[in-house]
Amino acid sequence: MNPAIGFASMIAALSAVILGAFLTWALMPLLRRYALARPNARSSHKVPTPQGAGIAVIGATLVVATCALGPTAPALQALLPLFAATIVIGIVGAVDDIRPIPVLPRFALQALCVGAVVLTLPSDQQIIPALPLWLERAALLIGGLWFVNLVNFMDGLDWMTVAETLPVTLALVVFGLIGALSESPALLAAALGGAMLGFAPFNRPGAAKVFLGDVGSLPIGLLLGWCLLQLALQGHSAAALLLPLYYLADSTLTLLRRMLRRERFWMAHRSHFYQRATDNGFPVREVVGQVCLLNLALAALAGASIALRSTVVDILLLGIGSVLVAVVLRRFARPRI
Repeated sequence: MNPAIGFASMIAALSAVILGAFLTWALMPLLRRYALARPNARSSHKVPTPQGAGIAVIGATLVVATCALGPTAPALQALLPLFAATIVIGIVGAVDDIRPIPVLPRFALQALCVGAVVLTLPSDQQIIPALPLWLERAALLIGGLWFVNLVNFMDGLDWMTVAETLPVTLALVVFGLIGALSESPALLAAALGGAMLGFAPFNRPGAAKVFLGDVGSLPIGLLLGWCLLQLALQGHSAAALLLPLYYLADSTLTLLRRMLRRERFWMAHRSHFYQRATDNGFPVREVVGQVCLLNLALAALAGASIALRSTVVDILLLGIGSVLVAVVLRRFARPRI
């Protein structure tokens, strides 16, 4: 156990809750004026609602993480490429929220941000040492770009990103406390989880006053992806897969299904399993509640993987996690009884 990380994480999380809530509240008038999301055929909301609270969430996360690590600390200096990429990808999302950017330029800018993070990883850090470094880095670039976008795709219901982010960041903090994750990603996860908790009261299902917007979901995907990558680089690849398994499954299966149907898969839609659940009669609170409970179960499996450290056990735990995810997806895809 590392009580120093535990105390610092607690202070970071509490500070981010307060700062995230304050910034969200302070930005509301500006967002109502310039960033109003109007309902359309693909929307889950029924009335015009401001979007862009991701500015508050990401701002609080970066400020608190910087203070927690220390402005002159070597650990913070190593995170500067990540923070710079987070800000740039957030700007891309903010512009897209107000005036949509064409697919290819948007994708290229996202790839630039993810690539900057991947290319600045230390050359002696690899998940699979047997692979050539260039091949693993290329795979990380593709995987990171997909992860950033899938977090954006899955941000389609009130509290959905909250239901994903809070269990994952809580697990990452616990892993830091027991020494399975280094200090920097643990504190960053604490700050991000706290900021999301501060945003949550403004995004309650049925009474949402504001949405994250792409300015929030894209950088959240980048920060979460980096934290999960650090977990994998420290030898816990199975845990790093288990934590976001629901998001990975819902988004990837939906993409493959749309591609097989020869749909324009790059266009906005509402055919994700969680969206189909609301069309099938599930209340939004029930959907996000089930996702949150599933993520807590996946976090417990990830913890078991770290504690037991066995390849055979990892395969078993990934199988159990896949079954749990499949049960929820199957339920979402059918009419509510």
